[in-house]
Amino acid sequence: MTADAVLARLQAALGHRFSDPALLATALTHSSAAAEAGLGQVGTYERLEFLGDRVVGLIVAEMLFATFPREAESELARRLAALVRNDTFVSVARDIDLGEALRIGAGEQRLGGRRNATILGDTAEAVIGALYLDGGLEAARRFVETHWRPRIAEMVVPPRDAKSTLQEWAQGRGLPTPAYVVADQSGPHHAPRFIVEAVISGVQPARGEGRSKREAEQQAAAEFLRREGIWKVAP
Repeated sequence: MTADAVLARLQAALGHRFSDPALLATALTHSSAAAEAGLGQVGTYERLEFLGDRVVGLIVAEMLFATFPREAESELARRLAALVRNDTFVSVARDIDLGEALRIGAGEQRLGGRRNATILGDTAEAVIGALYLDGGLEAARRFVETHWRPRIAEMVVPPRDAKSTLQEWAQGRGLPTPAYVVADQSGPHHAPRFIVEAVISGVQPARGEGRSKREAEQQAAAEFLRREGIWKVAP
């Protein structure tokens, strides 16, 4: 499939034809491709990722507010956190076959960049940011509602807090309180990435990744719980 055909298919999946195709191209450009082209960081999806994250947060929060009129703020917050984490963006990216449209460098391509969960999640955010800039909030809303409403419908009850659940599990077995250790930090100042390990003495640690330490800690705790068979699926 030609590059033009790939972009046409993606725009059909997004439900929006871009008046500024360069904006969509930027949203699809990983730093490895920008470096090869001499574009620098401004030519990557990172700024649009920053914007798209906030756009999705607003739209999903509004959807939750309308869908669950009797729920308290804490319950809505737990739902929102689960719906805007990287796992969800990766799932949406795969729904629309976003990996096929990525602009990545040759080295990243060899490493399987089109299937890389972090890249896919970040690009999905960037594409939504581009949708917002090119078509306004309604263009972004149409896409987000299409892909997030079924996920909201599947969330029958508010997700349980992973860190609290893991602490209760450890205490119930006489184990030490879980500790959370930052294993790595990367990315630009405006869009950092944290890798955190959930550590309980005597048990194999589990890792999680997020855009904040708090998100990475929750992901690490959730991975610990899934690995131990306490949570069969993501909360």
